[in-house]
Amino acid sequence: MYFIYSLLMGFTALLLLPYWLVQGLRQGKYLSNLGQRLGFSFPSLANLPGDRPGAIWIHAVSVGEALSGVTLARRLKEAYPSRPLIVSTTTITGQVLARERMPFADAVIYFPLDWAFCVRRALEAVRPSLVLVLETEIWPNFLREAEKRKIPVLFISGRISDRSFERYQRFLGPFGFFLRPFLKDALSKASGFLMQSERDAERICALGAPADRVRVSGNLKYDFELPVATPLSNWLEEEAKRRGRSPIIVAGSVVATEEPHVLIAFGTLQGEYPKALLVLAPRKPERFDSAAEFIDESHRKFIRRSKLAIPGPSRAAGGSENGAISDDVTVVLVDSIGELASLYRVADGVFVGGSLVPSGGHNILEPAAFGKIPVFGPSMENFAEIASRFVSAGAAVQVESPEDVGVAWIGFFRNPERMNRMGETARNLVEGSRGAADRAVAEIGKLLDGAA
Repeated sequence: MYFIYSLLMGFTALLLLPYWLVQGLRQGKYLSNLGQRLGFSFPSLANLPGDRPGAIWIHAVSVGEALSGVTLARRLKEAYPSRPLIVSTTTITGQVLARERMPFADAVIYFPLDWAFCVRRALEAVRPSLVLVLETEIWPNFLREAEKRKIPVLFISGRISDRSFERYQRFLGPFGFFLRPFLKDALSKASGFLMQSERDAERICALGAPADRVRVSGNLKYDFELPVATPLSNWLEEEAKRRGRSPIIVAGSVVATEEPHVLIAFGTLQGEYPKALLVLAPRKPERFDSAAEFIDESHRKFIRRSKLAIPGPSRAAGGSENGAISDDVTVVLVDSIGELASLYRVADGVFVGGSLVPSGGHNILEPAAFGKIPVFGPSMENFAEIASRFVSAGAAVQVESPEDVGVAWIGFFRNPERMNRMGETARNLVEGSRGAADRAVAEIGKLLDGAA
């Protein structure tokens, strides 16, 4: 079964090779981390002592998982200071954020491709005593090779979205004779599954996970550390106040082709609040220039964060703007990674991206933790449970169109008492849902004691 799976992986890689090459040459994706993903080169591991104890390896696919894992990673480093803490990601944006938010990690690497020879090299380089997979990224060869070496693999904050489960079911129909026993065998090699909800637990069992290793432990995303103020958030707050610019709208994690929708929503707001200021933060770096083009085409004047002469991550060699928001500037384009979360602190209104186009939505908890009301579109499949919970509690608003986003903002600003009440409800929901990290640390302690 594993041989057939590896052949299919190889065939898929050959089909995607032209795309990877083009993206690698144009945007620096894929090629820059290929050595690590093949298991050949892990320079950040070179400085670790040879006689070190087994490492704790945390795998976070991308930005969302890396953010949710910060608190857990910090607690593990404090609890097991002698063990190297290794963090891996799959995406470049996840890598950048992991390095920024987890400076206490001993190394940040890329996760290997799921061929046995890549996985073996990575396991030999990292030498883990335990592997923690955040959410539910199932790599059969990795699970198999870890089990051969008696390395426990624990899934934490496991989640199977409606879209993912439907995809599994679709493939299990015609190919169930192969996929069902294969998935069951692969999942049986994991030491445990700490799932976010009862529904997620039922779904992982339906895919073949041993029921006696599955538990509901809560969602790590609620345990994130509230971002501190940054030079950018301080500048925005002070400059907006000085210039009388209000309200401040933060549109975060905006995805491809969603930028025009956000600009339409903002235009709806501007009809009643002409001094409003939009802070637009694309989800991925490759969207920065495209977002700038969309703003320009909307005939709005904007400034790019990378051009501001204030400290922080920037793609530019140095800031060239003097840090002033002139009266004709209506948009601040955040063309940087890692600064969005702190901006929610100073927002009056919020939009959470990936939701006005079919992208599955993004995490609403960071703005909610600041007492800001998350507004999002119809596509929230990846955060369906959280979104439903907040909407039902009157702590978030889900809309169908860009115009509805603008109308929702206007409704808040016309009724400050309602806005404050909803924001406080959002904050309390976040605070009352913490605890998944504590439960995960307890389970990890048992596994490490067993490994010792």
